[in-house]
Amino acid sequence: MTDPTETGSVGAATDASDSTSPDADAADTGSSDTDTADTGASTEMSVADVAALVDRVTANVEEVIVGKRESVEHVLVTLLARGHLLIEDVPGVGKTTLAKAVARSIDGSFTRVQFTPDLLPSDVTGVNVFNRRTDAFEFQPGPVFGNVVLGDEINRAPPKTQSALLEAMEERQVTTDGVTRELPDPFCVIATQNDVEPGQTYELPVAEVDRFTKKIRLGYPDTDEEAEIIGRMVADHPVDAIEPVATVADVRSARAAVGAIETAETVRRYVARLAVDTRQNASLGVSPRGSLALLRCAQARAALDGRGYVIPDDVQREAQTVFAHRIRTGASGTDGADVVADALERVPVE
Repeated sequence: MTDPTETGSVGAATDASDSTSPDADAADTGSSDTDTADTGASTEMSVADVAALVDRVTANVEEVIVGKRESVEHVLVTLLARGHLLIEDVPGVGKTTLAKAVARSIDGSFTRVQFTPDLLPSDVTGVNVFNRRTDAFEFQPGPVFGNVVLGDEINRAPPKTQSALLEAMEERQVTTDGVTRELPDPFCVIATQNDVEPGQTYELPVAEVDRFTKKIRLGYPDTDEEAEIIGRMVADHPVDAIEPVATVADVRSARAAVGAIETAETVRRYVARLAVDTRQNASLGVSPRGSLALLRCAQARAALDGRGYVIPDDVQREAQTVFAHRIRTGASGTDGADVVADALERVPVE
């Protein structure tokens, strides 16, 4: 395995050892409005197969990430729910390593964008460059063309640049100069947010925050975990030795299996009632997009437990990480987590 190499876009890098590159995923000749990336065949997968896949990937990532099994599961639930993840935490706790380890475990392309105040939207999505030899413009894909895209310190860039991800995250496509190009499948953004220097960062637009399926924190390791981390990394970084235990085709099959997991009317109404409760008790509550994200995450959680149907416990386990970051209370001393906790307490399971 080699370290990431520069793609040519400002602040962006892609893993040179991955099976697909951004250029291969997004090559555009101008002959078509849409480019389709990664055409590998998918096979049907059972719920038991999904659970086994998650166990393999989790064990593989834990060769690098110590003591964060719950966080690894949050990443995989997000991936299976066809969503995106926001990680807010202090520097140096393994956010980048986690994203890279997951990408390598599924044999997917990993790209990285280092968000800075001078980063431009085209540095993220790509740009048309004039080729003198062919006397024509050619599209140079940006780092958004990857299976797992790490947006590092996303809140260091101004809103104009942050918004470059809106179309990509919602519609899995990028439009430049009137031409729409599809992104690789699977496509998952894992963004990190610096919460240490608020005076040197920009608040994420509400529309973008709402596109993140989950928001989590990794937290510091305890003494034993930190000693283990130091021992593993004192020489070569263990992420360089990570080998794939699945393929992107496996992820597509797993997503299809998760999407087919049964959600009873009572469960769907329970999710909706939770969302409505947040709207009634906050200045900005959970949107229907958030309700859909919670149901999809509950389906993924059921798959992790080897079940072909969702139960209210699945909804409750996922509610905080899916709902809390979408809520604005407008009151000091109360945050989204409090509103969600109150909703879970108030809203009965029928």
